[in-house]
Amino acid sequence: MTNLQFAIRSHVLTIGHSRHSMERFLELLQAHQVTAIADVRSTPHSRTDHFCQAPLRIALEQAGVRYAYLGQELGARRDEPECYVDGQAVYDRVARLPAFAAGVERLRRGAQRFRIALMCAEKEPLDCHRSVLIARYLALAGWRVEHILADGSLEPHAETDRRLVGMMGIERSLFEPQQGWDDLVAQAYSARACELAYRPV
Repeated sequence: MTNLQFAIRSHVLTIGHSRHSMERFLELLQAHQVTAIADVRSTPHSRTDHFCQAPLRIALEQAGVRYAYLGQELGARRDEPECYVDGQAVYDRVARLPAFAAGVERLRRGAQRFRIALMCAEKEPLDCHRSVLIARYLALAGWRVEHILADGSLEPHAETDRRLVGMMGIERSLFEPQQGWDDLVAQAYSARACELAYRPV
């Protein structure tokens, strides 16, 4: 069986811890039957102390939710020089890194046993690499991706795509009448990635 065949059956959620209390965060996980968190923050620390790695891991384990750190594989702040152009990380290049592929493989294996939510900090998926980089790549590879929003609702990634195209003001070009929806989505992701991608100080 190929990796793509595995991926077609794979499902992942995403969530931003934002400024939630730990009680509210756990409520959101329980409401969506999350059994494992994949922390995709490059640096697993937070100004909100209870979302720093050590206390977060303890709270999750006490709630029966497994914790795995995937920030080295799937994080947005990269050490690999080949993924930078003019001092900014390029998400298309990040998605081609061997480390990124290894992180996706860890997710694939984990998704066979757990209901996983990718966790980063930002409340809004479109403000975060968990959506603009990771979920974008997974959706293109055939995964089913859904985002747990701050109000507790669940947004399919296809709806996130539609919101992004509208947010970025992407419209069909008068000079390219054959331009399809996928082209508009790709343009929107490219533009948003330029706004979000990491620039080392």
